[in-house]
Amino acid sequence: MSETTVKRSPGRPKAAKANALPATPKKRTIKREEKVINHAEYEIIQGGGVVFMLPQKGVTVYDKEKDTVREMRYCPNEPSIWRDEQSDNAVKQSVIFESGRVFVPKNKPNLRLFMDKHPGNKANGGTIFKQVDKRKDATQELNKEFKLTEAVSLVRDTDISDLLPIAIYFKVAIDSPVSEIRYNLLQIAKKKPQEFIESFDSPQVQTRASVQQASDYQIIRLKKDGAFWFDSNSLIVSVPAGQDPLDVMVRYCLTEKGAPVLSDIEQRLDKLA
Repeated sequence: MSETTVKRSPGRPKAAKANALPATPKKRTIKREEKVINHAEYEIIQGGGVVFMLPQKGVTVYDKEKDTVREMRYCPNEPSIWRDEQSDNAVKQSVIFESGRVFVPKNKPNLRLFMDKHPGNKANGGTIFKQVDKRKDATQELNKEFKLTEAVSLVRDTDISDLLPIAIYFKVAIDSPVSEIRYNLLQIAKKKPQEFIESFDSPQVQTRASVQQASDYQIIRLKKDGAFWFDSNSLIVSVPAGQDPLDVMVRYCLTEKGAPVLSDIEQRLDKLA
């Protein structure tokens, strides 16, 4: 009897190993060295053309230390900018702005002092040129952008009930759809971010909203000569000629004498809510 060899089925092929996930890169501290700026830069405030020569003849400034008016001029071969301290061999050199700018290297401290003391410098009340401080300018611009972002975030994230007093203060119609109120406030926030942010903590804003609503809902009546209770027509506060009744009433409510009036107004408004 012959033996029959039974071939076994190779079965399912072994699954290929899944590619291993790449290792998470190790977080490293990035080294940086801040660039040191050794030169000073100045620019013409307005106009100047391609080439502008800074006036040097008869340039005088008040010297606080010596309590006297002194003449100054830039002479590269002299250690001082003051004419009374320069030698007879002093040679003046023109300070020339090219394309509205002039760069003063570190190795010319007398030129730097001359530019800083010059009466045409904006820092001294002048109108000819100013020093360029890119780091200061960048910081200022950064702060402006942060303020703008903060103001826009307040419009987006603040509950509409908390935005309504702000809307009243900025004279935005609160009977519009919520999206329209937010949009109108967004335009104000972009134009006046600092004022918009500060309005959220301003007692005057909240008080103005209460007084305006009291007028709208006939709790008080605002007339040219005064503010009156609507029901009794009794005078709350007189309005001087030429002044806005709403402004006068708001200021009055923020005084110690007017505090009970504001409290009464707010209680009546709460009953209407």
